[in-house]
Amino acid sequence: MNEQADSFPRQYARTRRFTLGHPRSFSIAADGSRVAFLRSPAGDDPETCLWVLGVDTGRERLIADPRALLATGQEDLPAAERARRERTRESAAGIVAYAGDRDLRVAAFALSGRLFLVDLVEGAVHELPSAGPAFDPRPDPGGSRVAYVTDGALHLVDVGSGQDSLLAADEDPDVTWGVAEFVAAEEMDRSRGYWWAPDGSAVAVARVDNRPVAEWHIANPAEPEAEPVTVRYPAAGTENAVVDLWILGLDGSRTKLAWDRDAFPYLVEGTWQRNRPLTLLVQSRDQRRSLVLTADAATGATRTLREDHDPIWLEIIPGIPGWTDQGALVFAEDRVDTRCLVIDGEPVTPAGLQVRQVVETGEGVVFTASTEPMEVHVWRVSPSGQLSRITGEPGVHGAVASGRVMVTTSATMDRSGFLARVHRDGTPLWTVVSNAEAPLIEPSVSFVRSGPGALRSALLLPADRTNGPLPVLLDPYGGPSVQRVVSARDAYLQSQWFADQGFAVLVTDGRGTPGRGAAWERAVHLDLAGPVLEDQVEALHAVAADHPEMDLSRVGIRGWSFGGYLAALAVLRRPDVFHAAVAGAPVTDWRIYDTHYTERYLGHPEEHPEAYERSSLIADAPKLERPLLLIHGLADDNVVAAHTLRLSRALLEAGRPHQVLPLSGVTHMTPQEVVAENLLLLQVAFLRQALAYR
Repeated sequence: MNEQADSFPRQYARTRRFTLGHPRSFSIAADGSRVAFLRSPAGDDPETCLWVLGVDTGRERLIADPRALLATGQEDLPAAERARRERTRESAAGIVAYAGDRDLRVAAFALSGRLFLVDLVEGAVHELPSAGPAFDPRPDPGGSRVAYVTDGALHLVDVGSGQDSLLAADEDPDVTWGVAEFVAAEEMDRSRGYWWAPDGSAVAVARVDNRPVAEWHIANPAEPEAEPVTVRYPAAGTENAVVDLWILGLDGSRTKLAWDRDAFPYLVEGTWQRNRPLTLLVQSRDQRRSLVLTADAATGATRTLREDHDPIWLEIIPGIPGWTDQGALVFAEDRVDTRCLVIDGEPVTPAGLQVRQVVETGEGVVFTASTEPMEVHVWRVSPSGQLSRITGEPGVHGAVASGRVMVTTSATMDRSGFLARVHRDGTPLWTVVSNAEAPLIEPSVSFVRSGPGALRSALLLPADRTNGPLPVLLDPYGGPSVQRVVSARDAYLQSQWFADQGFAVLVTDGRGTPGRGAAWERAVHLDLAGPVLEDQVEALHAVAADHPEMDLSRVGIRGWSFGGYLAALAVLRRPDVFHAAVAGAPVTDWRIYDTHYTERYLGHPEEHPEAYERSSLIADAPKLERPLLLIHGLADDNVVAAHTLRLSRALLEAGRPHQVLPLSGVTHMTPQEVVAENLLLLQVAFLRQALAYR
C-alpha cells in the first residue's frame, strides 16, 4: 500500500475504486488446459498485464508486461481506443483487452496503437506490423492471421510473413468498418464490430455510416486554444448511424447481408459458432420487436428463426442468441413476469428465476440468474434438461465457461473484493491470486425490505456512532440497468465512508432497477421521474419509522449519472422531504440523451412529448428552494455538460441560488486520481454545511 494512502478517499481514488489488482477478463482454452486473464501487479498499479494459469498445475505465468513492451512507459491511445475505454468504463492502463484463437494458443492485443501477438504456450511476445494505430485486434480461429482496425478500416496481417492486407475501408472518415457504433457500445453491451468465421475463411464486418448522426462539439474551456472535439451523438428522436453487415471472404469476395433495416435498424448482437450459421439479433427502433436471423454467408440471404414482440419494450440479455451442440437455439423471453431461458422455444427455467446473462452455450447452457434480486448465481442446464445451481454462498457471482472448465467470480458480504476460482467438472481446483488492496474501512450494512413493493434497502450508520439524531443521506442510483442493493460488501464502501462522516446513509433500489422481472422494470415506462422518486421517499419513511436516530428534518441525497438526475429531481419536486442534493453528471433534459436508452423508456419524443416533459428537470427550476450542488465533467461525451449548464441557466433565470462545480478535462467516469479523491471530500463539506440547520 502506498504510504500516503492514509485516508479512504485517497485509497479509493488510487485503487480506481478498488478495481486494480483483481484478476479479470478470463478466457479458457477449448481443450481446458489453460486460462488466460488480465491482472495488474498491485492494487494501486494501473498497468494491467496478461497472465496464463495452467489448469492441471495451478501455476500462474506472466505472459506480457506492458512496461517491458513500451520503452517510453507512456500510453498514446488512438481515438477509437479512448472511446472504447470510455464506453466500457475502463480506468486501468496497459493491456486492458485481448483476444485469443479458438485453442487459446495465441492472443493479440494493442498497446498505444502498436499490435502485438503472444504465444500463450511458450510465452514469446512479438510485435506485428500494422498500417496505422491498431484497434481491437482479433486472431482468426486457427491463430495464423490477426484482423485489426485502424482509422476506421479493417486490416488483416499474416502472422508468418507479416504481410498486411486491407479488407475494407471507406474514403469518408465518418464511415467505419469493424467498429461498434456509439449506441451499440454504450447501451447494447456490444463493443465489437466484426466476427471471424469458425473456419477462418471470412469475417462478418459491421459497416457503420455515421453521416446521418448529428455533429456535437465538446470544447475544453480551460484550453481555449485547443479545437473542440467533434463527436457524432444520436440524441433522442434524431437519426442513428446506419449499420450494415458484410461477409468479407479472404478470397476477395464481398457479400452484404439482407434484412429489413428500415424495420429493424439496430444490430444488437452477432455470433458465429463452430458448425453453426452466422446468427444475428436485430431490433426495431422502438425496441418492441426483434428478430433472430441466420445468414447464408455465400448469398447474403437471411432467414428468421424467431420473432419477439412486446407492447412496451424488449430487454437485451447478454450472451444471446446462441446454439447448443445439439443444434438448439438458446434465447430468453419474459413469461408471467419471469425472464426465462428458452431452448428451441421451450422454457427450461422455472417461474421466479430471473435470467441475467447467458455465459456459455455448448454441451449445456451456463447462465446467471436470480431468485432474490440482491443475489446473482451461476446455473447450468444439462443436455438432458436438468437444472442445477453452481454457486452456493450468498452473493453476486459470475462465470466464464468452456466445456469441462469454468472460472467463477464471487463477491459476498463476508469479504472484500471477489474470489476467482477455476473449476473442472464441477470441482474447484484453484483460486486465482488477487493483488487488490484491502479497503481501510469495513461496511456494516443492515438490509431492509419495506412497503407493498418490498423495496430492497441498505442502511449504514457511523462506525463510531454517538447518541443523538443523525442527518440522513440517500445514496441511490435508482434507475434502469443498475442495482446498488446487492449482497456484496464492496458495493457499500463509499456509502460507509459517508456514514462515518456522521450520516445515516440509505441506499434503495426502486422500480425500474433490474432483477425483479419485467413488470418491475417497466414501471418507469413513459415516466422516469415519478416512480423512482416515490420509491425513494417511501423507503426513507419506512426505514426511519424503525430507526429514530434518523433525523428526517435533515435529509440529503447524492448520486451520479441517473443517480445525479434523481438527486436533483428530489430537491426540485420534494423539498418537503429533501433538504440538500449533490447531482453529479445528471441528465436534466432527456431530449439530449441518446436514442437507444431514452426511447426505450420514454418513446420517441415526437410521439410522446408529454413523457419528456414529465421527466425533464428544466421546467422545475423555479421550484428550487434547497441547496443544490451540480457537478459535471466538461469532457463527458455520454451525459454531455450541456445537461448541467441548461439546468443552471434555468435556475439563474428563475433567480434560484445553486452551486456548479465544472470538472475540466474530466469524462463521465472521472478516472483521474486527484479528482476522484477530492470529489468525495467536497461532497461531504457541502452536505455538512447544507444540513447543519433545519
